[in-house]
Amino acid sequence: MADPDILVVGAGAAGLAAARAIRAAGRGVRVLEARHRPGGRAWTDSTTLAAPFDLGATWLHQALDNPLAPLAAGAAPFDHDAVRRHLCLIDGRPAAEAEMADYDATYAAFHARLRAALPEAPPGASAADFAPRGGPWDAMVAHWEGPVICAAPLAEMDLRDFLDTQLDAPNWLLPQGIGNFLSGLAAGLPIAYGAAVERLEWGRAGGVVAEGAFGRVSARAAIVTLPTALLAAGALRFDPPLPAETEQAAHDLPLGLLNKIGLRAAGEDRLGLAPFTGLERRVEREDEAAMTFIAWPFGQDHLMGFLGGPAAWEASREGPAALEELARAELRAAFGPRADAALLGAAALASDWGNDPYARGAYSHARPGRAAARRILGTPLAGGRLCFAGEACHPRLAATVGGAWESGEWAAHAALAALAGVPPEPVR
Repeated sequence: MADPDILVVGAGAAGLAAARAIRAAGRGVRVLEARHRPGGRAWTDSTTLAAPFDLGATWLHQALDNPLAPLAAGAAPFDHDAVRRHLCLIDGRPAAEAEMADYDATYAAFHARLRAALPEAPPGASAADFAPRGGPWDAMVAHWEGPVICAAPLAEMDLRDFLDTQLDAPNWLLPQGIGNFLSGLAAGLPIAYGAAVERLEWGRAGGVVAEGAFGRVSARAAIVTLPTALLAAGALRFDPPLPAETEQAAHDLPLGLLNKIGLRAAGEDRLGLAPFTGLERRVEREDEAAMTFIAWPFGQDHLMGFLGGPAAWEASREGPAALEELARAELRAAFGPRADAALLGAAALASDWGNDPYARGAYSHARPGRAAARRILGTPLAGGRLCFAGEACHPRLAATVGGAWESGEWAAHAALAALAGVPPEPVR
C-alpha cells in the first residue's frame, strides 16, 4: 500500500468523515478497515426482508444540528416524530386514555427532575440516583431511558453525561437505510477492506506505522476510530502504550447493547397496527426482558423489534435464535395466536453486536463519575499525530452516527494541523 499523509483506522462514520475531510484538504489518506464493508455499526441489509433494514444505527438524531443532515438532503429524509403513535399494553389490554396521560406526565417530568438534582449531585452520581421510583410508570420510563434508548441500565451511567447527551427532535429516518447512506459516502475513498490493524507504532518523531496481515503502512499521523470496547480489550496494540488517562478513558466509556430484529408479514394481516405505530408493554422493572416494536415502517411488510441492556446481553449469550424467540413470544402475548399466523415462520433478520468481533457492543455510555472521559479520549496525542474519533468521543452527540461523523471531522482537523505544525484545538 502507498504510504499516505494520514492513516485512518476504521471505515465507520468517524473514519469516513475523517477521510473525506483529509482528502478535501488536499492531503493523502488511506483507510484500513477490518470488515469487508464500510459503515461500522451502521449496516443496512436490503435483501433478507425485501426492503432496507438497518441492523445498527437507524436514525439521524437531532437532525437540525446533525452534521450529516446536509449530506442527507438528497436522500429523502423522513421526520419520524411527525408520525409517531404508541400502543401501550397493560396486562395484555391497551392502556386507557387516563393511564396514557399519567404515563406521558411521568415521562415529561423525568428529565426535569434529574436536571434539578444536578447542582447538588455528588461527582459520582448515576442517572439512577435521582430517578423516581414506586409510581405506576416509573419503571417504564426508566426502562425506556436506560436499556431501550441508552442500551444500559441507568445505574451504570453517569448523571452528568446522561443529561449532556440527551437528544432533541426531529429524528430522521432514511428510506434507503443509514448503512446504505454511509456506503454512498464511502464511494471513491481509498479504503482497504479486510485490513485489521494489529499494532500501531506512534512514538516516532517522523510519524506512525500500522502493522497487520496487510503488511506495514507508514504515515505522518493516524486517526483511530475503533469502538471503545476494542480499545479497552487491547485489540489494537499501541507502541508505546497509550497514556494512562487515555487508556482509562476507553475503559470508562463501555458499550451497552441494543439488538434489533425484523419480522416479515406472512400475508395481509397487519395486526391492526398502522405504519410507524410503536408497540410496548408496561414493565414492573427497568431490566425486564421486554421488547418494543415499530410496525410496518414506510408501509413495508416487516416489524422492527428492539431489545436493550442486560436482557440483550443475555439473549446474545444464548445465541442467534434467542432474540427471535423473545420477539415472537412478546407479540404472541400481545395478539395471541393471531401473531403467529400474521408473521412468517422464517425470514427473521437480527443484529448481534455483542458477538461482533469488530464491535463488542452497540454504543457507549460514561460510567458514574467519569463524564470527562469523552473529552479525554478525544484529546489529540503527540501534538495531533495520534487522534481518536467515534461516537464515544463526542461530548454532546454521543451514541449517534452524527456524533461519530463530527468527531471524525474534528480529528481530521487536528491531524491536519499537526502536519502544518499548528497546535490542535481542544475538544469542543
